[in-house]
Amino acid sequence: MPKLFKIFLWGLLISALGTLPLGTLNVAAMQISVSEGLVKAFYFAAGVVLVEICYVRISLLGMDWVRKQKRLLQWLEWIAFLIVAALAVGSFYAASQPHQTKNVLLQNDMHRFLLGLIMSAINPVQIPFWFGWSTVLFGKKILLPQANYYNIYITGIGIGSLLGLAVFIFGGHLLVDNLDANQKIINYVIGGVFSLTAIIQLIKILRNKGLGNAVQKVDS
Repeated sequence: MPKLFKIFLWGLLISALGTLPLGTLNVAAMQISVSEGLVKAFYFAAGVVLVEICYVRISLLGMDWVRKQKRLLQWLEWIAFLIVAALAVGSFYAASQPHQTKNVLLQNDMHRFLLGLIMSAINPVQIPFWFGWSTVLFGKKILLPQANYYNIYITGIGIGSLLGLAVFIFGGHLLVDNLDANQKIINYVIGGVFSLTAIIQLIKILRNKGLGNAVQKVDS
């Protein structure tokens, strides 16, 4: 197997599988799909993926700099926690209203591509995730410090993330269209997911096992 194709597959596989566990971004993509349609959901997904590949590119070119940004990562942890907690409250609020169809934080005129950019930018979990995987691939000589390897690797990551998000986008859409799902139940489920995510995030922060330490552990 050609080496460049191999790193493309690694990027695609890691990214696609990493997108599948329930989290802030994929659940938000599903909710946009359910409430606003596939087109806006894919605009949102495109914004999410663009930020992700930028983060990966920056981490590849400046791994030493990333390792030193413990304070920045700690602030981003708290911001991410507050956003997830707000999304949970918004989903429960939407479920409690007779005519509310989606999370209150998604009820705005912001273009969904821009919303995806912003939500992905303040979701720092992907930094240690890709920092760790890139370090592993470097160690196994699968990823080499060359521009062509970086470009193919990032291309695979972008496609993999879109495929992973597409599972939630089409899955949420089919759930409503084919099963006639109750919107209140969907909002309660989404609110529960966001609440669990927020609790896990808070526990990690309070136990001092957040992103700053994760980056240091990867480095060691």
